[in-house]
Amino acid sequence: MFTPLTGRTVIVTGGTKGIGKGIASVFARAGTNVVVTGRTERAGETAVRDLSALGGGHVSYLQGDVSSAGDCERVAAEVVSRHGGIDIVCANAGIFPDVKLQDMTEHDIDSIFATNVKGTMLTVKACLPYLERSGHGRVILTSSITGPITGFPGWSHYGATKAAQLGFLRTACIELAPKRITVNAVLPGNVVSEGLDELGPEYRASMEASIPLGRLGFVEEIGAAALFLATDEAAYITGQTIVVDGGQVQPESLAALEAAR
Repeated sequence: MFTPLTGRTVIVTGGTKGIGKGIASVFARAGTNVVVTGRTERAGETAVRDLSALGGGHVSYLQGDVSSAGDCERVAAEVVSRHGGIDIVCANAGIFPDVKLQDMTEHDIDSIFATNVKGTMLTVKACLPYLERSGHGRVILTSSITGPITGFPGWSHYGATKAAQLGFLRTACIELAPKRITVNAVLPGNVVSEGLDELGPEYRASMEASIPLGRLGFVEEIGAAALFLATDEAAYITGQTIVVDGGQVQPESLAALEAAR
């Protein structure tokens, strides 16, 4: 059994939908105070209603843009005002527009790096004093298998940001270790979410065919990995990554899966 996290406070950026909402749901069920952030107030209100219905900890929403240092600092201060501190930061906010390199604009590159990389760094920086005060601070990044391990046409800029997050992690974990703050990452494969639905049924079927377990993941399964990294029992784990992908990165080809079946 793991030591309960009841009463601890968690920020989940980009927590109004998709993987972020799945992470928030797992922490809510664990009895923590969960604050989800996002850019759209209506989506935030819907998320709070859905997550509060699960029972467990207190759930609330704060509007904010992770690419803005001022917003990140304001959100962190407001969370402390509401709950007295910050124990866990799930830097999850991210975007994944699809565009081939030959068609990519400077704006395409700047906008995805502003959210996925700059947003991660600003979020963590804004929360540092409170995480240190916690005495058991946890930073959990949502990276991806795309970029650090695999590639997919149309996502070269996305893959670059997800790999950059891990570059940040490997030095940040060293800098923050004396403050008793751990920094780890979860690398999801393909999961059932609103974002995946937008890619269409053919994409989903092709992804399921490439996964040894024969199905897509659920956002709550990503949340479970994040929850583990937040526990007291994971206090000696830092600078590490957990791939949650149903074995997707293991076969060298589809032929390998056919041979197994």
